[in-house]
Amino acid sequence: MTLATLAFLLAAAQPVAAEGFEQPDRWTAAASDGVASNVSAVPGDDGQALRLDYDFGAVSGYAFAARTLPIDWPDNYVLRLKLRGRGDVNDLQLKFTDASGDNVWWVQKLNFRPSAQWQELCIRPRDLEFAWGPAKDKSLRRTDRMEIVLVRGRDGGKGHVEIDDLTLEPLPPAPPPSPPKASDPAVLDGDQSTAWHGRAGQSLTLDLGAPQRLSALLLDWQGAAAYRVEGSQDKRAWQTLRTVDAGDGGHDPIALHGAEPRYLRIRMIGEGDLAEVAVKDIDWAPTPNDFISRLASQAPRGRYPRGFTEQPYWTLVGTDGGAIAGLIGEDGAIEPAKGSYSVEPFLTVNSAPVDWAGVITSQSLVDGYLPIATTRWQGQGWTLESTAFAQAEPDEPRLLGRWRVRNTSDQPRTVTLTLAVRPFQVNPPAQFLAQRGGVSPISAIRWDGTRLHIRQPGPVAGDPPVDRLLTPMVTPQSVGMGGFDQGALATPETLPSATHVEDEAHMAHARLSWTMRLPPGETLDVPVAFAGSAPADVEMALAQTADQWRQRLGSVTIQVPSARQELVDTLRTALADILISRDGPALKPGTRSYNRSWIRDGAMMSDALLRLGVNDPAIAFADWYGGHLFANGKVPCCVDFRGADPVPENDSHGEYIHLLAQLHRYTGDTALLARHWDRLDAARRYMDGLRLSERTAANQTPDRQMLYGLLPPSISHEAYSAKAQYSLWDDFWGLAGYDGALYAAQVLGKPQASAIAAQRDQFAGDIVDAIDAAARHWSIDFIPGATSLGDFDATSTTMALEITALQPRLDQRLLHNTFDRQWRRVTSRATSTDWDDYTPYELRNVSAMLRLGQPQRANDLLAIYMRDRRPAGWNAWAEVVGREPRAIRFLGDLPHAWVASDYIRAALDLFAYEDKASETLVLGAGMTGDWLTGQGVRIDGLRTPYGALDLAMAGNAERMTVTIGGGARPTGGFVLRWPFAGAPPATRVNGRSAQWQGDALRLPATGQPQRIVIGR
Repeated sequence: MTLATLAFLLAAAQPVAAEGFEQPDRWTAAASDGVASNVSAVPGDDGQALRLDYDFGAVSGYAFAARTLPIDWPDNYVLRLKLRGRGDVNDLQLKFTDASGDNVWWVQKLNFRPSAQWQELCIRPRDLEFAWGPAKDKSLRRTDRMEIVLVRGRDGGKGHVEIDDLTLEPLPPAPPPSPPKASDPAVLDGDQSTAWHGRAGQSLTLDLGAPQRLSALLLDWQGAAAYRVEGSQDKRAWQTLRTVDAGDGGHDPIALHGAEPRYLRIRMIGEGDLAEVAVKDIDWAPTPNDFISRLASQAPRGRYPRGFTEQPYWTLVGTDGGAIAGLIGEDGAIEPAKGSYSVEPFLTVNSAPVDWAGVITSQSLVDGYLPIATTRWQGQGWTLESTAFAQAEPDEPRLLGRWRVRNTSDQPRTVTLTLAVRPFQVNPPAQFLAQRGGVSPISAIRWDGTRLHIRQPGPVAGDPPVDRLLTPMVTPQSVGMGGFDQGALATPETLPSATHVEDEAHMAHARLSWTMRLPPGETLDVPVAFAGSAPADVEMALAQTADQWRQRLGSVTIQVPSARQELVDTLRTALADILISRDGPALKPGTRSYNRSWIRDGAMMSDALLRLGVNDPAIAFADWYGGHLFANGKVPCCVDFRGADPVPENDSHGEYIHLLAQLHRYTGDTALLARHWDRLDAARRYMDGLRLSERTAANQTPDRQMLYGLLPPSISHEAYSAKAQYSLWDDFWGLAGYDGALYAAQVLGKPQASAIAAQRDQFAGDIVDAIDAAARHWSIDFIPGATSLGDFDATSTTMALEITALQPRLDQRLLHNTFDRQWRRVTSRATSTDWDDYTPYELRNVSAMLRLGQPQRANDLLAIYMRDRRPAGWNAWAEVVGREPRAIRFLGDLPHAWVASDYIRAALDLFAYEDKASETLVLGAGMTGDWLTGQGVRIDGLRTPYGALDLAMAGNAERMTVTIGGGARPTGGFVLRWPFAGAPPATRVNGRSAQWQGDALRLPATGQPQRIVIGR
């Protein structure tokens, strides 16, 4: 076949061949770092086909074949492509790019496994989505390039795909949906008195008028019925779409995702009276989650999980290192593992049914901070507590749950606790990326007398099923289960007694029920073990777990006034969330939406860990991540089970070097630094090449001076994912990388030290000059997020203050304007509606305010952000905070471990932080009068790059005492900030008179305790 101009062929409005792959030299192969690819011609069905060979080796990445292929897209079409090949499960993408190369539309086939026989892909307009790009109008009209891409997915490996017969067929405009025609119209006219009575063997055929992509068939029966739903294109060959042989009659919603028949047939197995039929196209419920959301919207509130109709919140419980990472929802459901089923409580009190919608809920943690989480239902005269925690047994870590009903009235009450095993996750439907939340199919459940055996389909078609165990530690008085067609999904308490169910719809569910007459003050306790064996005593297991976490989270002791205790509790919970979110050595931002480890997240989490004296996860992360650098020194932006990701994000090199330098600064382990030197220096050299590539004469012209000498454009900043930009975030981290490389070279006595110092100084000067040039070019009075855009992003700019020594070199007017504007932006949210959401990475602005000498603003910002923990009793933030708490949105992960690290660093900065420029430790910069009343504050064992610090402060504007201890010896000494208005009174340090410089008292670092008395 040959390729004619597609526009001419489309004008004929006939099926046309867009590409027959007869000239494979028109296609070129390419691949990301570490991946091999090749294109060649092979025999096809009729002529030649194109073959793309790939080998992912040990890295993540992609291989692709591409060619110039101008296409003018009709409004309605079908794009067909034949594929076959050999290989394991990876992701297939078809990408189409416009003439600019910036705007991309794609089709993704996740978990694609090629077959040895030809298979045809049919793509319609709803399948081809806008992927990324700066275009405001994302309509698909014309593209100029096509790519066929294999992206490393679950399996990687090497293999090939063969591609043939790409055709684009223009179609007439899609007709509006029309009601189907049936062999007996009375069935469809809504006349309930004229139901169609079907006997075994009889059928009712519906003509849809044309093949249609369907989502569901809604049937209303007068009584129980057994039947099959079948589909056909020609009324001759029929395919069974669904069999219902145990239905309970009434309203039967039948999901038909992926079906595209011209005809539907309801074929009776037994007798039944069908009163009404509704056929729903794909837009009605395109996914299983949409299907359940439709059902939930029609059911009484509280009968389905909250996430199908409104935004829910949840938290993480698990073990240090992430071997166990379960979720508990704000309404009391527990999800034992990523992507698994959940167990949800329902209650009957004196014959009155109760669910989450009919109670007042609250959340709490043991001791206010330990990762042992409880949701409490408050009813009239009773409470129900759902508690989840993970026991870190060396040989068998396990998740445990406990449901406790307490009669708080003065009268006996009869209660029935029902624990429903449901094909839903606690992770709600709006969550996606690494794990789509919502529906979690269950194909079978079996009760063996002591345990439930729950079978879930494998994650990819063709995978073996996943078998899970649930062991109640108190034998239920009754057990029931059923399939989707038995109608009890929304009312699990009514499931009939049964010990086994298999469900073709993969929506099996079960109940375990306990009934007890509770005297006043008495409780019904039902502990449950998820997987493995149950402990002998769940209360002892809980107490042991609490003790283990207290020890792990308590290496730094902090005492504050009771009004500030929630700040300390949240800090410790944040530390636990980081430890649970990691996957062995891999520090990860979350456990559901994110299945990758980013060097930026890991470096910033490691800074938080090191300051709290929890060194081992940071060391393990550095050792693990260093093994994934590319041979040329390029530091991957992230690493996951597939290997190193090749996407260039130019902050990564500085972050990796900074991490290694910080490990030595905090641990003093020179052998560790020496072990990593070769990788560190390779990353520095690679980064230096990037920097110099932009230090060109072309970037010295007036309209490009704000780009000169910076790191090249990248998408490391989420706001620049549509089009790479010259992000100052990259440059601040790059400068921190040069600082770290110079530090390492000096510690190890490396001859590169003088060259690195010169590179660092040159780069620092270029950054300052670029910021000034950008302000002039864009006529702005603040530091931009990207010099190529002139945009505002104070949260990105915070890194100039936290990790570099640039603060005194920056234009102070631009610097202060940046954070004044951020202050107004945040504080206006309480009364404005011109914002939809924000990310709590903004917590870094608290630290910026401290470094700018604005302690009250820092405390006020922190109070604002603290109010956005959801729910507050679990001390955690999601990656995204919405203005409307119940408006459904993607939250990233909850809790989000990178956000947790931002909070830890901001909270600790209130007590002490390192000033990079002066190499001092600044003490008490966040202390205001309400911190210092009574006994004041005390922090012992806070780690710094200069050693451990103990600090105590108490008093008022007339008299304050400060004690500094712990042996920390910062190079530039200590700087104590005066926390009150007005000049400080007479001051003595260890009995000797001392003088303030404005609001700063400078103290040498002697390594000996220092007692400062201010006032009488």
